[in-house]
Amino acid sequence: MEPKTLDKIKPESAITLHGLFKERVKRSGDKIAYRYFDKESSKWTNISWNEAATRVAKMQAAIAKEGLETGDRVAIMAPNGPNWVHFEQAASGLGLVVVPLYTNDRADNIAYVLQDSGTKILFIEGHEQLQALEEISSQMDGLVRIVSAQPCKKYHHFSRLQSMEEWFEDIPEIDGSQLQCVECKPNDLATIVYTSGTTGRPKGVMLSHDNILQNVQYGTNSLPIYAEDIFLSFLPLSHSLERMAGYYIPMLTGATMAFARSVQDLGEDLLSIKPTVLVSVPRIYERVQRKIFDQLELKPQFAQKLFHKAVETGWQRFLKPGSSPLLWPILNALVAKKVMAKLGGRLRIAICGGAPLSPSVAKTFMGLGLNLYQGYGLTETSPVISVNQTNKNDPASVGPALDNVEVKIGDNDELLTRGPCVMLGYWHNQKATEEMIDKEGWLHTGDKARIENDYIYITGRIKEILVLSNGEKVPPSDMEMAIAMDPLFEQIMVLGEGRSCLSALAVLNIEQWRKLADSLSVPSDDPSVLKDKKILDVALERISQQIKSFPGYAQVKNVALSLDPWTVENGLITPTLKLKRNRILEHFKQEVDKFYMER
Repeated sequence: MEPKTLDKIKPESAITLHGLFKERVKRSGDKIAYRYFDKESSKWTNISWNEAATRVAKMQAAIAKEGLETGDRVAIMAPNGPNWVHFEQAASGLGLVVVPLYTNDRADNIAYVLQDSGTKILFIEGHEQLQALEEISSQMDGLVRIVSAQPCKKYHHFSRLQSMEEWFEDIPEIDGSQLQCVECKPNDLATIVYTSGTTGRPKGVMLSHDNILQNVQYGTNSLPIYAEDIFLSFLPLSHSLERMAGYYIPMLTGATMAFARSVQDLGEDLLSIKPTVLVSVPRIYERVQRKIFDQLELKPQFAQKLFHKAVETGWQRFLKPGSSPLLWPILNALVAKKVMAKLGGRLRIAICGGAPLSPSVAKTFMGLGLNLYQGYGLTETSPVISVNQTNKNDPASVGPALDNVEVKIGDNDELLTRGPCVMLGYWHNQKATEEMIDKEGWLHTGDKARIENDYIYITGRIKEILVLSNGEKVPPSDMEMAIAMDPLFEQIMVLGEGRSCLSALAVLNIEQWRKLADSLSVPSDDPSVLKDKKILDVALERISQQIKSFPGYAQVKNVALSLDPWTVENGLITPTLKLKRNRILEHFKQEVDKFYMER
């Protein structure tokens, strides 16, 4: 990487999120702000900060035509890209409140959010989003405008719909010097982020400009980011972690943000962009690890042993720097460097958050030399509460709290937090706000934890603890993480609340299932085979092997298998890939009832 330049903008200089953007344009005008893949030219294209300012100013002129007032809400339902950033910054500068939406969310959820927030303008990418919105078109009367980045003439039944080209038709030539910035205070509402809602309707988390600016500022105190850094953005910008760490941090530090084409193209994009910083959730690292292991199975025994030796040696060097001074250079050259090259070869920081990271996954990547830092937070905390640091990284923990964040352990070992990152409250839901934040300002995370030497260790989820009929308590997420380390299981949910024993619902990995079916001489293309006792016994045995370290009462006695994935579209997981446990239980009610009728 080039020389390391520190060019952080302080919150007091920015005041608001749009103030942050304006200050960055002022400081870094001709430097590359954003990089995206242009489909028409089939090449990566750069946008400077000055060019971004011009596009934002044009967006502002178009929004101004709609007659909105300061504090009105506007929503974005588009994939990551320059349009997302330009619209968000344009709205923020006009004093509007931004409501991010997931592009793959269910139509009924989108309708609820639009109505609950009172959204006036909805910005979308195009055809795919319009198709999803067709079934809720009658519930969108509150909108004064729907703007599509792509042409949209065939959707004439959306009376308030315009393409971006049409929206800009009567806008005169404009440049970045004409950026508008309505006077706002740091504690004014900047955005309403609706939680995914694993149970019930999502709640609108109200975050101020200062909530996010303070979180970004102190997040960069833990992990240094330089103006020469390049971020590769692939988590949805509607995800609070990506919006804070992958979008606002580059703006605060002057780094470049490159937009990945898709998760499917991530491998190629890593090689093209060669990022220095990556923000992700555990699921992505799990998928990469699984792909590595699948490829490893096809290689000779010697190559497999060499790989595992490299991981083990690298892990020991992480635990005890300077160990294996003679062996590591050889293993690094033969194994580790080649794997890291597939991630672009320049990654110096990989941030992981949003869910617990499996120790096995952490060991694999860190053993291969990836600087992987696990953090922790909630949408309600803007979102980061804690993150590991470059001078002390304990992958079993989620690091120490940010310097401006207080944490303590409350009743039932619950982690409580307080500080400038804590939300203003839930939109139009005072009761839920009071249940979340107590009278002393402590936010109740719902996660069980312990704190040792300032480092936070998450030990479970209070509301997700299963209590068996004999009173024994089981943390399902820990068991699910362990079971998912077997590549046969693509998705897994452990259940048994109030029951005599634990059971599991599992979606199998197609490729692994075909291998297993061949080895057992059964047809892999016949779903009825998944109910065969022989297959179920094999699955239970493999589950048992993965959870053998758990107590004797925490054993899975029944399992139902499927090849149909749980998706956002079928309503079984949230857009952030969390299980909707109640929905899954309803969906598989017959199977669950059968588990316990037979006992």
